[in-house]
Amino acid sequence: MNEPKRIVVKVGSSLLTDQVRLTPRWGFMQRVLEDIALLRDEGYEVVLCSSGAVALGMRMIDVTPATAGLRDKQAAAACGMPLLLDAYKHIGHQHELDIAQILVTLGDFEDHARFLNTKNTVHRLLDAGVLPIINENDTITTEEIRVGDNDRLAAKVAQMIQAQDLVILTSVDGLYDKNPSEPGAKLVETVHDVSQYLAVTSEVSELGSGGMLTKMQAANMAQNAGCNTLIANGEVESPISSVLKGERPCTTCVAFDEPLTSWATWLTNRLQMAGSIVISTEAADAIDRGERGIDRYDVRSVTGNYVKGDVLHVYDEAGVERARGMTDFSSEQTAILIRNLDTPVKSLLGYQSRGVLIEKTNLATLDSRQIQWKPQALAAE
Repeated sequence: MNEPKRIVVKVGSSLLTDQVRLTPRWGFMQRVLEDIALLRDEGYEVVLCSSGAVALGMRMIDVTPATAGLRDKQAAAACGMPLLLDAYKHIGHQHELDIAQILVTLGDFEDHARFLNTKNTVHRLLDAGVLPIINENDTITTEEIRVGDNDRLAAKVAQMIQAQDLVILTSVDGLYDKNPSEPGAKLVETVHDVSQYLAVTSEVSELGSGGMLTKMQAANMAQNAGCNTLIANGEVESPISSVLKGERPCTTCVAFDEPLTSWATWLTNRLQMAGSIVISTEAADAIDRGERGIDRYDVRSVTGNYVKGDVLHVYDEAGVERARGMTDFSSEQTAILIRNLDTPVKSLLGYQSRGVLIEKTNLATLDSRQIQWKPQALAAE
């Protein structure tokens, strides 16, 4: 039996919401769900990552995108989510689509146990023929603990369900080599190395939380998981299937031929940096060769306030990010261990340990295919 064709579709607030009236764009939602119903009839399994709740709830609490603060947006999300789901439910019923809502937070992707629990829920819904609609739980998240954009959230979902394609619908035909409004701007139809285009992708719409930069970051995450990313204009008939069938212009970020394992993908595709360590160049080279993990004697400095089980970004002494790995110690314990190298671990922590901060099996090295994070991206303690 052939494996089902799995796709993740991401739609943003600027497409779902009338930017003046802050009401649902029923015609657009109708086209999207009708297209999803047709794709399911063709054997696709579809997951929809949808923004829109915050924008739809703003009128109820009398704020606008320009005036809303964090508490306003949290309250607006609580008001707007029933409106968004009611619209999806109403339109889905017309196409015999059963829908389910999954609200996630950053921790549901960054904590491995919660990641697996979320994955199991999505798969169970797909097995039952239900369309999962996934969104960040904006009612409870703050800037420090939120994913922040649904582009990368969708890429994590694509990784989670091992999707073949991630379709990101936006207000332009795809990635351009410069601002699309500038004369001579050309559509980039195929992307193999997203890092070449990061410098021209910084703009964000008023309603949305992500611009083309987050789409490129999401595309890189999907590439690492063996998933193509197609970025296309959503303002057309059959907005999803027409892209999948190559019937109109778009930008395709091509999946890598040899994707990472699911474990290495989870380790390397981070949404936020929990913490970082700098290790000796000698140790970094040994990790590259797959020879060992990271011992306390290798560490030169520690940044961030993290706990056991968090994934750390690992840099060499030249400031180059070399790996990411799941730590067996908190930042406080790590600081104690590296400041007292001559003292046995048991004397420092009260229990016996080899003092290996990150085991070899919990490390994934980085290569040129992955976007590296700069050390200063993490605020100091």
